[in-house]
Amino acid sequence: MRLPLIKHINSFIAENDEDYVNEAIEVLEHLSDSTAMKDEELDVIGELLSNLYGGLEVAKMVKEGKTEKEAGNIFMKRVLGSIDQ
Repeated sequence: MRLPLIKHINSFIAENDEDYVNEAIEVLEHLSDSTAMKDEELDVIGELLSNLYGGLEVAKMVKEGKTEKEAGNIFMKRVLGSIDQ
């Protein structure tokens, strides 16, 4: 999960609509169910999915009134906190 990518996804959501991101997530999740996917490909899809979900979370916080920087920091602290447990 990379904050610069999450910020980039958040800017896409702000300029367009989060429905595009949700649809991309659906496609990637569907692809990951395929038995034809290699482990390396699944790793890439997993990384893309985590960044897309992160972008949605940051966009949600921005809609609630946080700045993009605040939202990104809160999200990353939450992620790092869940990893430490």
